Amino acid sequence: MKHPKELIARIHTEMQKKIVGQETLVRDLLITLFSGGHILLEGAPGLAKTLSVDTLSKIISADFQRIQFTPDLLPSDLIGAKIYNPDTKKFSVKKWPIFSNLVLADEINRAPSKVQSALLEAMAERQVTIGDTTYMLDAPFMVLATQNPIEQDGTYHLPEAQLDRFLLKTVIDYPSKEEEIQIMQKNTRGEEVTIEAILHPKDIADIQKQATDIHVQDAIYEYVRDIVFYSREEEVTQKYLAYGASPRASIALIKTAKVLALMEGRDFVIPEDIKMMAYPVLRHRMLLSFEAMADGVSSDEIIDKILANVKMR
Repeated sequence: MKHPKELIARIHTEMQKKIVGQETLVRDLLITLFSGGHILLEGAPGLAKTLSVDTLSKIISADFQRIQFTPDLLPSDLIGAKIYNPDTKKFSVKKWPIFSNLVLADEINRAPSKVQSALLEAMAERQVTIGDTTYMLDAPFMVLATQNPIEQDGTYHLPEAQLDRFLLKTVIDYPSKEEEIQIMQKNTRGEEVTIEAILHPKDIADIQKQATDIHVQDAIYEYVRDIVFYSREEEVTQKYLAYGASPRASIALIKTAKVLALMEGRDFVIPEDIKMMAYPVLRHRMLLSFEAMADGVSSDEIIDKILANVKMR
């Protein structure tokens, strides 16, 4: 197998056949995949979230299922159920979309808490329980959940425990003026685009193993600790944070920084890796206070302040 840096470059080339721009989205999708985690995507409709995931599934030769979350969705609609056959007078298990490699949970905050709890078991334990039987999910398994920040009517608040299970939260912006032109051209010319399969599940497992072997010096561990503790204890953040980042944030920062280093062809983590991953790792793990909402202070602004005040020793 080629070095991950070369494979990532090929994946980017294939993604660009379908996707215009969205470099941060593509980067975070790959980091999540090679970290063995899950990702929460937040952005307005029409910003290529579904198209990106569908394209990635073809590139890595993976099964892909999209689930539209709605208020009337049931846990059995997600994971499956025991179905009674009147002819044989026996129950059989019918497995539903969760039994895929890539699962897109579209507008996840529109589903009630029972459905979110069923998804949480799959995300946390990589298994699903139907009746009295537990089924392991095939690797790789990755949940990609989307939230529409515009419409909040008829939505359910995602529990902090479930938010914490997402490795990253990526905020997707609108394209630039030049990219808007390219999007129009690409989608109105009627040209058929063929996506080449570059990786297979075994290759992904190999890259995940290589990422765990990336060297992290003690000073980097201390730097990550100081960032996370700053979100919990320092007065400068206490005004705007009801809760700071959990220990999962520390783990996620190290894991994603290792993958980022591997993707850039290094066998060691540098402070810039931590700074780059701090935003998607921390923004959904810090609970904003009412004062922050009243003052219009965002999670990213608080992360700016944390990174400005915490220095590597």
